Amino acid sequence: MDHERLSALDTAFLRLESPQAPMHLGALAIFQPREKIPPARLAAVLGERVRRIPALRQRARTTWWPPGGAVWTPDTTFDPSQHIRVHQLKRAKNAMTVLASELMAEPLDLSRPLWQIHLMTGLPEGRFALLIKLHHAMADGLRAVELGLRLFDGFTDHQPNHPQPDSTTAMAPPTPTAVQAAAERATRAAHAIADVARSAKRIPRTLSLAASSAGIAASLLSNVRLAVLLPSTLGSSLHDTMHAIARTAAAPKTPPRTARSLALLRLNTHDVRHVRKHYGGTEHDVLLAVITGALRRWLVANNQRPENLNIRALIPVSRRGRTTQPQRHNVLSGYLCDLPIQQDDPITMLHHVRAAMDRHKAAGFARGPGAFPVLTEQIPVPAQHLTIPLLRRAGPLLFDTIITNVPVPSRPITLAGAPLHHAYPIAPLAHGQALGIALSTYRESVHIGLHADHRAVPDLNRLANAIPTALTALAHAISPAP
Repeated sequence: MDHERLSALDTAFLRLESPQAPMHLGALAIFQPREKIPPARLAAVLGERVRRIPALRQRARTTWWPPGGAVWTPDTTFDPSQHIRVHQLKRAKNAMTVLASELMAEPLDLSRPLWQIHLMTGLPEGRFALLIKLHHAMADGLRAVELGLRLFDGFTDHQPNHPQPDSTTAMAPPTPTAVQAAAERATRAAHAIADVARSAKRIPRTLSLAASSAGIAASLLSNVRLAVLLPSTLGSSLHDTMHAIARTAAAPKTPPRTARSLALLRLNTHDVRHVRKHYGGTEHDVLLAVITGALRRWLVANNQRPENLNIRALIPVSRRGRTTQPQRHNVLSGYLCDLPIQQDDPITMLHHVRAAMDRHKAAGFARGPGAFPVLTEQIPVPAQHLTIPLLRRAGPLLFDTIITNVPVPSRPITLAGAPLHHAYPIAPLAHGQALGIALSTYRESVHIGLHADHRAVPDLNRLANAIPTALTALAHAISPAP
């Protein structure tokens, strides 16, 4: 039986995984039912839909060829109840975000299908929430949205239901006979030979890609920030500044139960579009300028000097197109954008952001230091034993934070008839990163999830509060029309 191979980038996300920095994406979806729905019914609906999605019934299995590679293979013991969990929230303030931050800090079991759904009940007004966790090896942002939508009403109704395995046979797959085992070994050997033949055919294309990869690698080296290595002489990175702030912050009255924290907020898309229509560019440019302004306000409030800081953000970019195979898991590149944190004027800040993004777009997503996901695709999987540890340590030398914009369809979405009211994306925190910022626009609101290392950002809510203030300042800076 043929199994889909993980790409080099998919495999890299598996290798980047660690207990301290789990590499899963998150989304917190909040529903407002018209009448109370029993949690058992919601869990049953989700379990039925999961069985209709083949990608959620597969696990990653390592291969002997290529060494260190992996394939997606059906989990013969798959049981949705092992992945769907129900939580009754306490009537405490911020109970949902506290629980979500704790769950985001927990790694997924890499021996099972790489996802979890946490159903949270007990929210005010009868609402309930879903925290969906998908490992980055399974999906980039667009693929995660595609898989997530299939859990909701009307997206998988036409697909067959995969039956629940019988408890007497689901404990383990049947033991193969000697003939079957020999046939499987012969099949694997034939696949290995075919892989070698395909690799030979790809040599001309590989040589062409080598030149592009060399350019990306050279750009990566030239963009390593010495300020991170020598902060006392060349300025400070955001990571160092955050830890300096944390050292001076007052200890919380109640120590956090996890090293992670989460803050959620919304912006009105009308305000964002108002600024975009006046100054041009894209709504994403406006949001980047708003985030930059909020970071500046937060730093000033913590007695820091933004003019002495060099803050760089990784902006993920999708490489999916009409010819991209829809089942591909990660089709990514990125831009490294220096945020104009030194600028006090919000309009000047927006102009700097727009100019930087225009330069990146003109160069293309396959060039520049932010294109290291493209470079990762060209590194043979066996070599990742050497390259991934280097990449893990190189992150803080290249960027301070990630700012990702995940598109969500604007159509009404329901689960068991309950309308979706809010959808907050949550970015993973890679090694050495203290802050991840994710944005999604749904139903006339920009939903923003701030995911942070609580030890470095003990006052995440202060940063969250600075974001709408920064948007207001940008909107008010627009001169009235003559």
